[in-house]
Amino acid sequence: MSYALVLYYSRNGSTRNLACKIAQGIEQAGLEARLRTVPEVTTRITGTEAAVPDAGDPYVSLDELENCQALALGSPTRFGNMASAMKHFWDGTSGLWLSGALSGKPACVFTSSGSLHGGQESTLLSMMLPLLHHGMLLMGTPYTVPELNSTSSGGTPYGPSHHAGMNNNCKLTDSEQAICLAQGKRLADLALKLGV
Repeated sequence: MSYALVLYYSRNGSTRNLACKIAQGIEQAGLEARLRTVPEVTTRITGTEAAVPDAGDPYVSLDELENCQALALGSPTRFGNMASAMKHFWDGTSGLWLSGALSGKPACVFTSSGSLHGGQESTLLSMMLPLLHHGMLLMGTPYTVPELNSTSSGGTPYGPSHHAGMNNNCKLTDSEQAICLAQGKRLADLALKLGV
């Protein structure tokens, strides 16, 4: 079964909201979207995360990543970088890198931050690095998406973004939602054309 993997990490729900809108765009273009997350990373020495989260989307497996036709990758901004939980997940994908399992598959990235200019673009770039090493085909958000030219909140040519506010009190704007839908459709269209 062909599907696009929408893989994200979200502590307060803002990045998940972006993921859901991107998934909606993917499905509007005719490809199944699978929402998945990664476990939290902790400094505690004892105890581990449950194999299945108590609530929300399931944790991703390496098999799901290997078998996807496309990938949308999202993380909140952490000091201009992806969150440690997402970085930890990618650090464990060397087997897929060795086999070239992700090479040639389309991918995009998305993020949210508490402050308007809290490092969104550098976070998007940081998420692109492991994807480039895996040989994935990165796609941004083109300025042919009209909302990218008019947004006064989130949205970059590197990928969808959202300004969540310092207290996570800012909802997705109409422009941010439109950018996410367009990105999801664009990702699915490319995956369907490539037939990967």
